[in-house]
Amino acid sequence: MKNTTLIYRSPSEIDSLIHAFQECSLPRSQWTHEAHLTVALWYLFYDSEQEAINAIRNGIKLYNSIQGIESTKNSGYHETLTLFWVRTIRQYLADESHNQSIVYLANGLIAKYADRTLPFRYYTRDRLMSWEARNSWVEPDLKSLESETICQGLKSLAD
Repeated sequence: MKNTTLIYRSPSEIDSLIHAFQECSLPRSQWTHEAHLTVALWYLFYDSEQEAINAIRNGIKLYNSIQGIESTKNSGYHETLTLFWVRTIRQYLADESHNQSIVYLANGLIAKYADRTLPFRYYTRDRLMSWEARNSWVEPDLKSLESETICQGLKSLAD
């Protein structure tokens, strides 16, 4: 893990974020890229992959609804971005999770993937910001996601 200032000092700080997310009481100002990453990490750490994806997808949609965030062509839930980050976090966990705490993993994930523009290495802006990508999984058009197997897995998870 890179040397960084720790975002989380204890599991209870992460649990508080998860609880606020699940209760849809997390202030919108705290629903940051880092919070999205932490929520996805938490579900992938504790649940099966499909259960995690369903919880993340449904949780974001419910949170957005309760917070008055409408899904439009420019805002709201984004299926391709969600599944892109799930894939990225899943790989991170495969590489890093050997007997590591959720706090260590969350801080490492945030340090490694603080750049929220990462998906644009794989997608053109037009493709990633399309209505189709917002509503269902779309394949990258700039660079492959490491293997066809991963892309096929993401397609099946999107269904």
